[in-house]
Amino acid sequence: MSTVLFVTGTGTEVGKTVVTAAVAALAPGRLAVVKPGQTGIAPDEPGDLAEIARLTGRQFTSVELARYPEPLAPDTAARRAGLPTLAPVTVAAAVAELAASHDLVLVEGAGGLLVRYDEAGHTLADMALATAALGIQVSFLLVTTAGLGTLNTTALTAEALAARGLPLAGLVIGAWPAAPDLASHCNLTDLPTVASAPLLGALPTSATATPGPAFHALATTALAPALGGTWDATAFTTATRP
Repeated sequence: MSTVLFVTGTGTEVGKTVVTAAVAALAPGRLAVVKPGQTGIAPDEPGDLAEIARLTGRQFTSVELARYPEPLAPDTAARRAGLPTLAPVTVAAAVAELAASHDLVLVEGAGGLLVRYDEAGHTLADMALATAALGIQVSFLLVTTAGLGTLNTTALTAEALAARGLPLAGLVIGAWPAAPDLASHCNLTDLPTVASAPLLGALPTSATATPGPAFHALATTALAPALGGTWDATAFTTATRP
């Protein structure tokens, strides 16, 4: 059975797509990437899956289950567009089918963990629980920010996962600043503590400017061995000390 990794964030615009792309770039074997609900994109516009393909330059199976034109929470965007919402069992069935024929299935959520996807208030966490109920092993990768305020949102998300019995494999900083301040540096040590999970990487803010082989090389140095790279949290913390 393949690995199923759900990628969520502490909020919107924290770097989930670029982190998903980095993990995808380094993933061996047969890869599938699922975007359950894409918002803020017109029917003929490229979405997050197209951006992952652009950055990685590799072949993978891509599945987008729902698309809504306005940049809102999926349930709100669906209601305003008069389109069907997305149920956890629908996502779980799609993920299970992919897991049967792929070595890794990445599932990138919209916004944060508890963003609503339907009228009943189901979230990405419910999609993961529905997938696990099918006998598939799932875990989460949490994309977070570097600076002041990240400890609270990271801790809240980690607690929400733990309360649901969903394993948190680790954290990745989605956009490490070129000139990190004191808070960002201190958070390298504090983030794993508040989340009770390892810090598995930090992608630079310029990551999306280097597609193809250059992005693969960047991902290698920005992600830890658990995700296929060479990044070392201790060495990075020492090197970036202000």
